[in-house]
Amino acid sequence: MLLAVDIGNTHTNIGVFGKGLNGPEDREELLINWNIASDLKRTEDEYGILILNLLKSVFNDIKIEAAVISTVVPPLGEIFKGALKKYLKIESILVSHKLKLPFEIDLDEPKELGADRIANAAAAVKLYRLPAIVIDFGTATTFDIVDKNKKFAGGIIAPGLKIQANSLSSFTSKLPKVKIEAPKTAIGKNTINAMMSGIVRGHACMIDGMIKLCEEELNAVNSACVIATGGFSSVLFSSLERDIDYINKDLTLIGLKYLYELNK
Repeated sequence: MLLAVDIGNTHTNIGVFGKGLNGPEDREELLINWNIASDLKRTEDEYGILILNLLKSVFNDIKIEAAVISTVVPPLGEIFKGALKKYLKIESILVSHKLKLPFEIDLDEPKELGADRIANAAAAVKLYRLPAIVIDFGTATTFDIVDKNKKFAGGIIAPGLKIQANSLSSFTSKLPKVKIEAPKTAIGKNTINAMMSGIVRGHACMIDGMIKLCEEELNAVNSACVIATGGFSSVLFSSLERDIDYINKDLTLIGLKYLYELNK
């Protein structure tokens, strides 16, 4: 079995891939995944024991053979790698631009491409038609664009919904902390609704506009495959004008599995 770990700024998603009860015997699928806090204060031992206990809570007898890790917090990547070696006795592949990839990186500085974005692009190449625009709604909202020739053409990085909400409450004296929800109207009748409109509907307008601009630059107006992933994706859908072709909450983990298969 394979352990896939996607370490984000706020949360870490851990998935186990193995042969399922249904389907072809040679096909491995995502059996289970957990979402835990990304915390630099936790030690290698704490993470090792936590992961070991999570596995034991589900599987009576499990043999993890290897791990693949993507991280936007490099020190945590090393902590996880050490924890897995110590407690599960396995080696880990850390995702970077140096791996064998199913696409070419067409960027000024390939080393700047984040590991999670590499995994998203890999999954897009494997699962969907090209050109593809992957939108990941996490702490930041990122666009990863793969063109029809399997080139990672570039991307977009914008503040995510949570960052926007926290910024409004932190840098203004009268605006409160809010729970992010889809607003029913564009015109807010109270402070909370006005904030939700600005955050959610404003973000949706940005997404619609950016998809259009990306498609124009790809010479693929209304024909790029748009894939959404990430925790806040469902909040935005009712406010978007552009249809999302696919929603895949496990896209990054699936991309990690594909990268492991290419590089093992």
